Amino acid sequence: MVPVSAVAAGSPPEWDLHDLYAGPDDPQIERDLTAAAEQARAFAEAYENRLARLDGAGLGAAIVAYEELSERLDRIRSYGSLLFAANTENDKIAAFYQTIKERATTISALVLFFDLELNQIDDAILATQLQDPTVARYKPWLDANRSYKPYQLSADLEKLLHEKWVAGAGSWSRLFDETMAQLRFDLDGKKLSNSEVLSMLSDRDGAVRKKAAKAFGKGLDDNIRLFALITNTLAKDKEIEDRWRNYPRPVSNRNVSNQIEDEVVDALAAAVRDAYPETAHRYYKLKARWFGVDKMDYWDRNAPLPESDESHISWDEAKATVLGSYKRFEPGMADIAGTFFEKRWIDANPRPGKDSGAFSHPTVPSVHPYILMNFHGKSRDVMTLAHELGHGIHQTLAAPHGHFLSSTPLTLAETASVFGEMLTFRAVLDSTTDPKKRRVMLASKVEDMLNTVVRQIAFYTFEERVHNERRTGEISAERLGEIWMGVQIESLGPAFRFDDEYKHYWAYIPHFVHSPFYVYAYAFGDCLVNSLYDVFLDGHPGFQKKYLEMLKAGGTLKHRDLLRPFGLDASDPAFWKRGLSVVARFIDELEKSL
Repeated sequence: MVPVSAVAAGSPPEWDLHDLYAGPDDPQIERDLTAAAEQARAFAEAYENRLARLDGAGLGAAIVAYEELSERLDRIRSYGSLLFAANTENDKIAAFYQTIKERATTISALVLFFDLELNQIDDAILATQLQDPTVARYKPWLDANRSYKPYQLSADLEKLLHEKWVAGAGSWSRLFDETMAQLRFDLDGKKLSNSEVLSMLSDRDGAVRKKAAKAFGKGLDDNIRLFALITNTLAKDKEIEDRWRNYPRPVSNRNVSNQIEDEVVDALAAAVRDAYPETAHRYYKLKARWFGVDKMDYWDRNAPLPESDESHISWDEAKATVLGSYKRFEPGMADIAGTFFEKRWIDANPRPGKDSGAFSHPTVPSVHPYILMNFHGKSRDVMTLAHELGHGIHQTLAAPHGHFLSSTPLTLAETASVFGEMLTFRAVLDSTTDPKKRRVMLASKVEDMLNTVVRQIAFYTFEERVHNERRTGEISAERLGEIWMGVQIESLGPAFRFDDEYKHYWAYIPHFVHSPFYVYAYAFGDCLVNSLYDVFLDGHPGFQKKYLEMLKAGGTLKHRDLLRPFGLDASDPAFWKRGLSVVARFIDELEKSL
């Protein structure tokens, strides 16, 4: 059993995973794996090659049994994933996590036929089966599954791909994670982790930012051939599978999984790129004026403004700020968020070997989400806490739908998180009367929005170019750097000076490795929330109630149906322009304040 680390009162907490399992040696893990294997074999014996012949009640019973098995396996996988994220340098935990993934993959391969056969059921037969209330309840899940029908391979090939993943793409992802976690960046004789160095890029002292940026670039450069190999291998692996499945574009698989049309994503990306001059280029030119220079160095992108007071924020202050913001909007949301603190569902204490990112892992509906972040006492950390708690609230509200219907597509999964950030920002801004402090806060919010919208679409553009180019052959580390620099210059504009080592910064972005084309979901979510918040400010009747209903819907409704009560339509180009106009208006306000 792994004991929960003791953390001093008032310090960032470490989570308690006992609601999943007592530890890696908990005998319940082995019992669950054994039971899952038995369930899978019995399920295959009962249903393989028979789905189209079942009546509605029979198919409903099969779906319920399949959901129970899937949740049991995902509970085990979630536990292994969380253990590993909290300590990627522990060899025993890494081995435990790999073993869990391999055994779960072997078990799930026994029932892989189910999704494949569901897609092969004739539409007329399924329409009859859907008359059963249990099957009808799962219609959104069935529709999402059947959207993959045009890209489905034979059962044998699907099983082969499924089983090989753990020794293929899964292993390359693990290599990336372990490499990044073990890297130490040399700064004035100290060996610092990824998280520690990146945090220093927002230090008040420009000399500190420069040293951190140079050290980080040097560490990436020393390992760039490995990162290029990982990137090339995973891109080729994806290209092979996409080709066999006849996906028309590298992003198509992601769009299908997000239940969103290609043209909607194209409209989003085009709108953001078109807005580069009026958003990022204009703001960073303004920031350069604040710094008294014509051009800033790239390490100044997230630097505090010269007049800002970036004093250390305690964990308790951050907690009170975020919970208060949620409570003012809707007390029930604050009650849910408060549970994460009371029951230690958050791991915010930075430490060597810990995942440098932030997430809210939903685990399984029968347990609860867990949040991981690294709290360094900065204002951006407060916004990260608000962001991840938004995810946690969303996941909690949607959980009653069960394992298959609670998950939302990525495009909607960022809605509650970004909205939570906006609530927190607005609450703090509205309580601030000092003009200088308000200006600093507004600038910080604009930077966060640019990081979420402009930067993520630049990431998306980088992925598009890399995956398209990889189709014609391996891409050198030097060429990857060229593509990266191209999209950075396009998106950030002429206000920056980029030193040579910056060309390697693409290498640390985990989304490129773990979930290709995930990143546009952040921009989607931010623009969507900006439009939503605009509706809220306009006094839309019953907004809070409608918003909660949207979160509670989980994966039972698509984006069109979820946005309709607010009078919004993501397929309308005006929708994206409305969201981007919020950023532009903030910049207008900043320009007037000088």
